[in-house]
Amino acid sequence: MERVSVSSSNIASVGHDESSQVLEVEFLDGAVYEYYDVPAHVYQELINASSVGRYHAQRVKNVYGFSRTG
Repeated sequence: MERVSVSSSNIASVGHDESSQVLEVEFLDGAVYEYYDVPAHVYQELINASSVGRYHAQRVKNVYGFSRTG
């Protein structure tokens, strides 16, 4: 999955596969998480948020199922 770089003190890049609704988040420490059943609009809101880290913490983390892949 192709990810785009974001401006964040914690997150390096994010990507989204619309067909599988998987959101991929790469953190600055190298950890990569996949979140499942994430609608495209949540991805768009994430990459356009004034604080990507805050949006992730409030609207993605602990909301969608996930696994660590890297």
